[in-house]
Amino acid sequence: MVFYISVAIIGLFVLWGLISPNSLASTATLALAFTTDKFGWMFLIITFLVLVFMIALAFSKYGRLRLGHEDDRPEFSNITWFGMLFSAGMGIGLVFWGVAEPLDHYIYPLSGIPKLTPEAANAAITFSFFHWGLHAWAIYSLVGLTIAYFRFRKDKKLLISQTLSPIIGGDLNSPQSKFIDILAIIATAFGVATSLGLGAMQINGGLNNLFGININIFNQIIIIIISTILFLISSTTGLEKGIKILSNINVGIAVLLLIFVFILGPTANILEVFTNNLGNYLQNIISMSLRLTPFEESNWIANWTLFYWAWWIAWSPFVGVFIARVSKGRTIREFIIGVLLVPSLFSCIWFAVFGGTALSLEINTNLALLEALKADMSSTLFVMLESLPFGYIISIIATILILTFFVSSADSATFVLGMFSAKGSMEPTNKVKLVWGILQALVAVALLLSGGLQGLQTMSIVTALPFSIILVLMMLSFIMELRKEKIYKIPKHPKKH
Repeated sequence: MVFYISVAIIGLFVLWGLISPNSLASTATLALAFTTDKFGWMFLIITFLVLVFMIALAFSKYGRLRLGHEDDRPEFSNITWFGMLFSAGMGIGLVFWGVAEPLDHYIYPLSGIPKLTPEAANAAITFSFFHWGLHAWAIYSLVGLTIAYFRFRKDKKLLISQTLSPIIGGDLNSPQSKFIDILAIIATAFGVATSLGLGAMQINGGLNNLFGININIFNQIIIIIISTILFLISSTTGLEKGIKILSNINVGIAVLLLIFVFILGPTANILEVFTNNLGNYLQNIISMSLRLTPFEESNWIANWTLFYWAWWIAWSPFVGVFIARVSKGRTIREFIIGVLLVPSLFSCIWFAVFGGTALSLEINTNLALLEALKADMSSTLFVMLESLPFGYIISIIATILILTFFVSSADSATFVLGMFSAKGSMEPTNKVKLVWGILQALVAVALLLSGGLQGLQTMSIVTALPFSIILVLMMLSFIMELRKEKIYKIPKHPKKH
């Protein structure tokens, strides 16, 4: 039932986008304006509460609880685990926005910050840290932790509805359970489709810089088709084989690219950018978390912060289930610290290296990065890379990285959508994964046809709105269940007299 209803809803959306993309675009724009105008405050407050909740939980007495039985231990090494977290949770987006976001903030900063100034440059990096740091991973860790807890400690199914069983009951066939699982599937499909569209745009940008292939929707659709075939092949090899191999490849290529740019770019400046803006980020995290502009006509917060929070929320069912699946045997404290800190730190390093290099080149050389940004956002990474020594080779590596991130993200999402629509089965059939793989690709195509980047961003925000309420219910449900746990105090050693 959940599978057929979800496929029907998403299939109708795809038909709408393919038959009448302009109608879809105008409707989505109206829905976006309504969502950000009326509920922007809610996205900010819920996301901030999730971050506070996760930090408090990590250092609470419940942090010692293990996700599973007391004798269970992690099945993946820390390095492999971190790689899976990173490639599933960030992937394409980090590569796409690593150069483009800081440059955009530099030329179009938040109101009150003069554009094209050192102040704007620092604010650009700080906001990039903020958008890709702790808040994103707090959302992922909440969903992942609750799913892992209920699956491995309470023997529930790997479903979003099961994390709310203390509130709505544990019957998988109840209307409320089905509704929540369908909602999770739709949010996941649109959240991942946003990334697939971004990936296709940037692969097209890379091929344009490397081989002169034109940047247009047709070529991006061809890229989506080829990539879809690749990830469907990967998804049928199984989680341990396909996704583990891809995750390790992704992390290896990403670190290699990071090291190349760090060494060949303005190394000392990059270290200063990282240090200064990490301090700015941590110092201002509360005010940034709750920042709105109620007395100003500005769309900056809606276009950036609200988009990101909604995107992370839309991705959270997919990333949460995936990291829960690979986190059995870890303690709650270990899980939260690992999921919250390690990927956040890597994201900050990434923006310091790529964003810092781009801003340094824009400010200190004649490289026309801002012109490239205005012409086509997806090509700015490659314009920057080609200005460095061995730029052509590095651009090839970057294009391969985007492709492998595309495949691994879609691969992971296909697996998770299969689980959602098969009552939490740990091994969804290849037939189900094939359907979801094709539908994901079609959603990405429909969104690209209905507005390119704007179309991709719009649907993430709209579909994330109802799921943000589920995050609040998750916290309440988790608290209710944790209070039933018997936590034994560790006896103190008697003092020697």
